[in-house]
Amino acid sequence: MKNKFLFLLTVLIVLSCSKSDDKQDRNPFLTDPAVSLNLNLNLPEYNPLKFPGNYVVTSQGIKGIVVYCVSENQYLAFDLTDPNHVPSSCSRMELTGVIASCPCTNDDNEYFITSGQHTTEPGSKYPMQQYNAQLNGNTVVVSN
Repeated sequence: MKNKFLFLLTVLIVLSCSKSDDKQDRNPFLTDPAVSLNLNLNLPEYNPLKFPGNYVVTSQGIKGIVVYCVSENQYLAFDLTDPNHVPSSCSRMELTGVIASCPCTNDDNEYFITSGQHTTEPGSKYPMQQYNAQLNGNTVVVSN
């Protein structure tokens, strides 16, 4: 009887465990490129990141990465490829202030680089692909 109970308990535990739902929410248009950036804030090209509201663009990621300074110790990093269609020659987004927009013909996709969300349809469009961004000493480390 004890063995049957243990067997039944084991079966229930195995059946109740499920894989993460991340794959359901996974953007089918984008890949996960290996990203490992160390942005030294003492270097002139990354100096704007010392001040909230500023950003820099790097060449890593799918179509480049924008790193945005929220505060003196909080940073956000997003890929500059439009997340709502397959990457193409025109899908690298252009920045105007804190808005990233896709220049592809017949494409009105615009996103906030402060959140990664679509400006007009945040619930029905994929957000920008985000990377981890943390301040470590005087370096902003961006990775996935």
